Amino acid sequence: MRTIHLAGTCDTKGEEIAYLRDLIAAAGHRVTVIDLGTRAPRITPDIPAAAIAACHPDGPSILAGQDRGAAVTAMGRAFAAWCRANGEKISGILAIGGGGGSSIACAGMRELPYGLPKFMVSTLASGDTAPYVGTSDIVMMPSVTDVAGLNRLSRLILSNAAHALVGAATAPAPADSVGLPALGLTMFGVTTPCVTAITDHLRGRFDCLVFHATGTGGRAMEQLLDQGILAGLIDITTTEIADLLFGGVLPARPDRLDVVARMGTPWVGSVGALDMVNFWAPPTVPERYRDRLFYHHNPNVTLMRTTAEENAQIGRWIGQKLNACPGPIRLLIPEKGVSALDIDGGPFRDPAADAALFDALASTISDPARLVHLPLHINDPAFAKAAADTFLSLMRP
Repeated sequence: MRTIHLAGTCDTKGEEIAYLRDLIAAAGHRVTVIDLGTRAPRITPDIPAAAIAACHPDGPSILAGQDRGAAVTAMGRAFAAWCRANGEKISGILAIGGGGGSSIACAGMRELPYGLPKFMVSTLASGDTAPYVGTSDIVMMPSVTDVAGLNRLSRLILSNAAHALVGAATAPAPADSVGLPALGLTMFGVTTPCVTAITDHLRGRFDCLVFHATGTGGRAMEQLLDQGILAGLIDITTTEIADLLFGGVLPARPDRLDVVARMGTPWVGSVGALDMVNFWAPPTVPERYRDRLFYHHNPNVTLMRTTAEENAQIGRWIGQKLNACPGPIRLLIPEKGVSALDIDGGPFRDPAADAALFDALASTISDPARLVHLPLHINDPAFAKAAADTFLSLMRP
């Protein structure tokens, strides 16, 4: 029987965990308390820390004789393994913690399926949560005060978290697009017209999942492809690769496109927004780039135009990745510009830089049939139609 699970370090957060347990039980739900602590618990959990630690390759011994940092890392790995093995028992999960507890709990929650309610009340939730959330759908809730005993404010925060989880775990999930295969697409603000038009062309044939190409977006999309959830990709916006190669703040990982090779699924891609590298506010731009061409998207986002040399490097990187893909592959080249900024009269229009990208792709990709040149801008409706039609042609047996 699936139950709501409540996770935390019962050695240091026992009072708060007991409070949450009672709130959830009062709402009519069975609760399973998981101890993620490394010392003797202050309350009696349903699943003791030793049972979690036993999921680590080194077994329960990880709780003994280690400093706190090593123990936290080991327990995070153990909880991740436990969640992978026990996800079907969970109707929703709520965790609380400071730095160590959040690290352990989120390591496990990241392994649970998308859509399963996951709430993390943390002292770190108002900062950079990327290391905790990753590509998952964990909801991070700021604890405001430290998780160090109940008070008038913490009771309100914890009560909200408990009842939010109860609501999410109780409400039925919306029906999916029955019978439609799922398709992943990548989009950035400067390629929105293209990707929106593609989804319009394919609506009714595919359940279109559009991912914001911010590093985590591409990783989430490829993770779903790896899990067999996506039938293919229309990877129009590969800008994360520029950030990877040149130190931007929204980078892909070095394994970008490897899952396409591994899965052999249909892939139609393009070079969307490879005219830019992303940084935050101007002071965050590395000193070595101070004399470059920039576009200030807003006070917190600074875009740097890529050079011909950089574009050639990007083209070789993508070409080598695609050469390793055995499945049906097409890369569409928009000869009149790769983003809304790279258009006649636009601030990033640089035909020579674009040509360096296109030439590097052409000279690197071993099968010329995989490269399709179109005398169009990437946001031209005709380009979107060509992308949709190309994908449909690859999907046919």
